[in-house]
Amino acid sequence: MSSPRIQKPAMPGVESLLLLFMLSIPISQAWSIDYPSPIANLPSLWTNNEATIPYNITYADGSMIRAILIRQKPAGFGPSFGCGFICTAPCNVFLFAIFFMSIGDSSNTAFNATGPRVMWTANRYRPVKENASVQFNKDGNLILRDFDGSLVWSTNTSGSPVVGMNLAETGNLILFNVMGKTVWESFAQPTDILLIGQSLWQGKRLSSTSSVTNSTRGQFYLTVLNNGLYAFINADPPQLYYQKIFNITDAIVQSKMNISSDQVKNSTAYISFLQGSFSAFLRFNSTDIKLFDISVPLPSSAQFMSLEDDGHLRVYGWNGISWKTLADVLHVYPDDCAYPTVCGEYRICSRGQCSCPSGNFDDDLFHQLDDRQPDLGCSLATPLSCDMIQYHKLIALPNVTYFNFAYNWTTDEESCKEACLKTCSCKAVFFQHQNVSNGSCFLVPKIFSLMNYQPEVVGYNLSAYVKVQMLPPPSSKKINPTAYHVGVPVLVAVICLLILMIRRIIVKRMEEDDPFKGVAGMPTRFSYKQLREATNNFSKKLGQEGFGPVYEGKLGNVKIAVKCLRDIGHGKEEFMAEVITIGSIHHINLVRLIGYCSDKFHRLLVYEHMSNGSLDKWIFRKNQSGSLSWATRYKIILDIAKGLAYLHEECRQKIAHLDIKPGNILLDDKFNAKISDFGLAKLIDRDQSHVMTKIRGTRGYLAPEWLSSTITEKADIYSFGVVVLEIVCGRKNLENNQPEGSNNLINVLQEKIKIGQVLDIVGNQDEDIQLHGSEMTEVIKLAVWCLQRDCGKRPAMSQVVKVLEGIMETESTSGYDATARDENFDASSPLTPAPVSAR
Repeated sequence: MSSPRIQKPAMPGVESLLLLFMLSIPISQAWSIDYPSPIANLPSLWTNNEATIPYNITYADGSMIRAILIRQKPAGFGPSFGCGFICTAPCNVFLFAIFFMSIGDSSNTAFNATGPRVMWTANRYRPVKENASVQFNKDGNLILRDFDGSLVWSTNTSGSPVVGMNLAETGNLILFNVMGKTVWESFAQPTDILLIGQSLWQGKRLSSTSSVTNSTRGQFYLTVLNNGLYAFINADPPQLYYQKIFNITDAIVQSKMNISSDQVKNSTAYISFLQGSFSAFLRFNSTDIKLFDISVPLPSSAQFMSLEDDGHLRVYGWNGISWKTLADVLHVYPDDCAYPTVCGEYRICSRGQCSCPSGNFDDDLFHQLDDRQPDLGCSLATPLSCDMIQYHKLIALPNVTYFNFAYNWTTDEESCKEACLKTCSCKAVFFQHQNVSNGSCFLVPKIFSLMNYQPEVVGYNLSAYVKVQMLPPPSSKKINPTAYHVGVPVLVAVICLLILMIRRIIVKRMEEDDPFKGVAGMPTRFSYKQLREATNNFSKKLGQEGFGPVYEGKLGNVKIAVKCLRDIGHGKEEFMAEVITIGSIHHINLVRLIGYCSDKFHRLLVYEHMSNGSLDKWIFRKNQSGSLSWATRYKIILDIAKGLAYLHEECRQKIAHLDIKPGNILLDDKFNAKISDFGLAKLIDRDQSHVMTKIRGTRGYLAPEWLSSTITEKADIYSFGVVVLEIVCGRKNLENNQPEGSNNLINVLQEKIKIGQVLDIVGNQDEDIQLHGSEMTEVIKLAVWCLQRDCGKRPAMSQVVKVLEGIMETESTSGYDATARDENFDASSPLTPAPVSAR
């Protein structure tokens, strides 16, 4: 095994030292004889390349470090702490990190073979490239930028009295003031590891990575709440697999302190990794009360505690040769089978052995993914489909339990099973028997590892059922192939004739009280009196749409939203279009039309109520403290794309919405997005390449082809691109209060693309955005693809969905590179600001 290749700066001569003093080079760049100092002064700048960071180590496994600060062997032996850039082979991206490293000991082949071990990183979810930079600026802010100058991460300490930076003996990166007091520290921003002396405070998380060498987000996180320590696996919702409840009352009694209940409410809990122990405390002002204490073996002071990619919280120690596991702190009952991913999804763990479900049912219901990798789990032979929910079936799994139960309610077993069968998101059901008739029901939305148990040992009786997809029974009648080929075209022709007849009937009856009377598939008709009572005489206004106000109401226990068309004469066409279009289609990302009211004096539409209102109220906020997280915004973008894909590609006729904008995107209580307001929609036959129509829509969202009045569904895709930019940037496309030259967001984006600073268009550079900059760049690339002047070069919405779901890449079709200069764009299809509309 070859030792690492180390590049050290040459020892400076007298002339070099004089030159360093003359140029006032900071301590971090005025190298010691062998290594960088553990301290840096203001200002300092380090660029991620071998020329400007002379201390480079390439290890035998291909990993590389470029250290800017080093704390040599703080424990007196073993590895040292380093801070700088680090990468794993093939080293095309880097993390800015704190790591254990070996220096001055090329004979230690064991350590050199495994490479450095990352303890903390600033940009774990957004690696940077060669020539990225770290700047400790004169304002006291430590800033990480990528090679293109885009902001990746910052300590956000500008304006604080910071005078220097120190890599402490504990591995804590500290920014300190003139009095030596800490202003910012890496210990307060834990990632997946705790070092000795580091604490995890209430509300903070340890989040696992995918693996030791892969910093992408893992499935597990550990957090401290006011009543205990909890470990979850990420799901929707997260599933608890470990908890240790704090016995606060006993701890206060043992402390012999006089503490009131109000003081307990205002206290803060935290856990600490200390020399030889893992302990929990409750802090009142400056006083700590110990809640529990778990002993940890201590062969050396070179230790760390890591939340691993399998959900275990392990303590590692340096034994002079390598890192060894000393303890597993989370004692999950009863054994490793109780960890969520030990056998993978759907697989059953029994005494460390994994197997797919089997029993008195068709063995083809489950497939083992890989015999050699049991943690990959099993899969259903036929995936569950919400479109075929009537063919869902529950199969019993005897003596099978789960790692956690968050019981939904108390009921009888049959009602519990029926609830799962009626709920598409339910994948399994567990019923714990309490007496002869009733018990506790638990519906599982995502299945991780299952495990065997012995009822007589654990002392409870549990019934477990897993949902599977059954296929429809074959038809008893054989179909004549000739009749089939003849019948299908005839059926299509009949359907088309029926559609034409229905449309003629609707047009003919527009002047009648109920224009939809006799039309099949229409939603419920309400009287004006019913809706006036439901809305309490239209007393609570939710908002104002393009053709009238919207009011909140209630039908029984169900909340509704009622839109009133303000101009009866002018709004008839829009009213008809909306009822015809949305009344006959159903999709999770389209607002559901419950009913309508049509008489001589009133036309109203009744929708499902969306508790979080329209998207524009969330993304155009002046106060960014309540803004949506990046994960929520990404989900909203995907929801809109899925809704449009359904309209364009999955309906009998293509439906062009023609007014896609944030005001027409509504959000439910879980921030699921749904498209609304179909008053301007046009139906396009499948054999039509385009339709001719007068200009309609909203200024700022109209595609360039509106100037010719020749429209396809691709006009929606342009509008979608504008909306995506607005969601990412948090501002409107057209905004008159912006500085001169910046009032059009698309024009601003074009200029930023030319100089390779795409992310500069993002208005709110908060921590959430810094952590997801690479994802935001990809989404902006997707928006650019949708904003091409030539509508033929825009993607189909099904392609957009695939890009957002990670199935395909934008570059493979669009040829756009977010970091590219202007010459890399398709000059024939530049981005084009939208034309102006009267609306």
